[in-house]
Formats: sequence, C-alpha cells, structure tokens
Amino acid sequence: MYKKISYIATIMVVLTGITVKAQVTTQSPYSKFGVGNVKGFVLPQFKAMGGISTGVYKPNGYSNVNMQNPASYPGINLTTIDIGVSGGFTTLKSGTTSEKSFNSTLSHMVIGVPVTNRSALSFGVLPYTELGYQFVNKVTLSSGPNSASQDANYIYSGEGGLNKAYLGYGYRFGKNLKIGANAEYVFGNLINSRSTELIVPDTLSSNNTINSRMQTKNSVGGFNLSYGIQYDIPLNSKTSIILGYSGASASSVSSTRSSVVTQYTRNSVGEENAALDTLMNIDGVESNLKLPLVHNFGFSIQKENKWLIGADYRTGKWSETSIGAQNLGLQDTYGYSVGAQITPDINSIGSYFKRVDYRIGYNFDKTYVQVNNQDVKQMALTFGFGLPLARAMSGLSFYKLNFTTEIGRRGNINNGLVQENFINFHLGFTLNDKWFRKFKFD
Repeated sequence: MYKKISYIATIMVVLTGITVKAQVTTQSPYSKFGVGNVKGFVLPQFKAMGGISTGVYKPNGYSNVNMQNPASYPGINLTTIDIGVSGGFTTLKSGTTSEKSFNSTLSHMVIGVPVTNRSALSFGVLPYTELGYQFVNKVTLSSGPNSASQDANYIYSGEGGLNKAYLGYGYRFGKNLKIGANAEYVFGNLINSRSTELIVPDTLSSNNTINSRMQTKNSVGGFNLSYGIQYDIPLNSKTSIILGYSGASASSVSSTRSSVVTQYTRNSVGEENAALDTLMNIDGVESNLKLPLVHNFGFSIQKENKWLIGADYRTGKWSETSIGAQNLGLQDTYGYSVGAQITPDINSIGSYFKRVDYRIGYNFDKTYVQVNNQDVKQMALTFGFGLPLARAMSGLSFYKLNFTTEIGRRGNINNGLVQENFINFHLGFTLNDKWFRKFKFD
C-alpha cells in the first residue's frame, strides 16, 4: 500500500508542477457577475460525455466517483482515487477587437471507498466557481455644466472563486434502488475592484495624477447539502436503463465582507506606486450568501462494459441568490447535456485501442447572467478518451488516464456583448485498488 501512496504522491507533484507554471485564474468578463462562472461538479470522464452524470451509475469496468449524484457511490467496489488538472485557451471578442489568454489549475482530488457490498463513501475537493477578469471602460467626467470635462478609465478586475469540500455516502436497496447524499463545505474568496484613473495628455506627466480604487472582498464559508436517487430498469442480463435525480438544497453560508478605498499614482513608465492614502477601511461585516435550489434529471442506457448513451436536464433558482439583504440580480438557469461512450473490447489482449473508452457529448446552458436585456448562453462540444494503463504486478490495481477536450462558446458579440471562444483540456488520473482488505492464511 505504501508504494501505491508514494506513486500517487508523485503524480500529484507532477500535476501541481504543471499547474504552477501557468496562470491560475480564468479570464472571463462574465465571471464579474454573481459568484463567478459556475463549474460542473463532474470529473473528466463525465465531462467528455457532455457532462452527463445524473443517470450514470458505473460507466465501465472501473470504479469511478460521480459526485453529481451520490446515489451512484454503491458502484464503487474498489478504493478509488482521482486527481487531475485543467487548462484552456480563451479568445475574447468584442466588435473588431480580440484578446487571447491561457489558464490552468489543479482541478480536483477525490477518493471513493467501498464500505460494504451495498454501500460506499466518497470525499474530496473541487472548484465550484471561478472568478477572474480585467477590463477597461473609458468615460468622460464632468462636475457641472460650466466645468471642463475630463476623460478617465474605469478599470474593473476580479479574482478568486469558491470551492467545495464534500463527504458523501450512498446505499443500494435490493438490486435496483440507490440513494445517497453529500455534506458539502463551500469556501473561498470573491475579490472585486474598480479603479478610476484620469487620462492626462501625452505632454503632461502622470506622476502627479491621483487615482482611486475601491476593493471589496467576500470571504465565504458554510455547509450545503446535495442528494440523489437512481433506479435501474433491466432490459436483459447485460443492458439496463438507469433513471436518476439529484439536487442541492437552497442554503445560506456565512460571508464576511471587507471594503477598502485607496489612492495611488503611477510612475513615468506606468507602474503603480505604493498607495498614498487609505480613505476608507471597513473590515469584518458579517452577512450570509444564499445559494440556490438546484435540480438535475437524467437517464442512461448501458450495455455492461460495452457502450453507454444518456442525457441530463438541469435547472437552478439563481434569481434568489443574495449576499446579506442585497439580491445579486441573477437569472434562473437551465441546461442540458447529451453524451455517449463506447469501449470496443474491454478484455482485448491483442489490441490496446479496443480497450480504450471513446467518449463524445454536447452541452448547452442558459447562464444566470443577463446583459443589456440579453441572456448569456454557453454551449460546448466535448470528446475524450479513457486510456488504460498497465496493471500492477499483483493484478489487484488498475490505472487509467482520462483526457477530455471541450470546444465551446459563451455569449456573443450582438448588442455590445463579449463573446468567449474557449478550448478547455482536462486530464485526470484514476487509481482502483483493493486497499483495507483482510488477508486469510492457511
């Protein structure tokens, strides 16, 4: 077992090393709204199928952790560890201008452990939302009808996001019915700022121009509950339909708000100098962040260790989201996913590629953002592979690399909006092993 732990630790170090060499924040102006861009609560092997998961029990011969529906946990019959990284290229388009960026991060670490032959538990940490943006809005300031106008830049920026640490348990009743629940701890920081910088003519120095910045920080921490149910309908000895539902309760988590207003200047080459003065500093204002009620419905049709097709539909009551007594002005959401997986021959000896899982999918979401009376929508085509690695000498350990690509778009350039074109990559390493087993001696 200790060799396995050492091997996993090495993989984690490598993946973390890949992450820290690149940017770790997203670049999306739409993450300015609400609590940031919401991430799916699924691993790369499910993202490759468009994100279907609510009605997925056990997609192949390996044990997988499907946090989206904790009713699937009884399908974990081997100790399962899954860790991974995500990265992506984003192109922002607005009118005739465009900007490109690359971002990456350590995406998840989850563990599943069988408890009995009817139940299992899982725990781990994943991102919940991502916040990262910076853009400039040029305005003309005037203090009165007879005063001279002054051009200025409003610079908006933000960083941070929320994460979920969870502990879940699932149980199977009889052969067909499964239920489960996750206790989730939501935590993280949401940092937003707006700077006002006066624009001076090129003939004048900007050294003496005093700029101002207001920064707000919401530190979030609190518990939430998600739950699920699945029911199997056998069609024959190897094929079945799985119906699923999962949801997350509407809950309030603690939020501590801090605000600070500072003044600063820039030097002759445009670099920001140390703050001149702090005009306001309000620290530790306690409030609550109200999270929405979420519903997910899904089904899959599966032939054991051969193929799987399925679909999900989801809704979220984000219009009721608020921090303290302030509603965040968000919209209710809905979306759907469709996807499939095929494994030509999971037991093939002569051909490695017959043992590979081939996956494809599509997803669509109306996000909770509305700008200029226009809903911001997101869609993506997904595909990926589950690449089996060599088994351990004992024959009791199984390894797999899950690689996923998402090609999609968020928003559009109509009515003065920004269009985000993205290509995201997700890499996950899955280990299955028979840990914590009892040995018998003759």
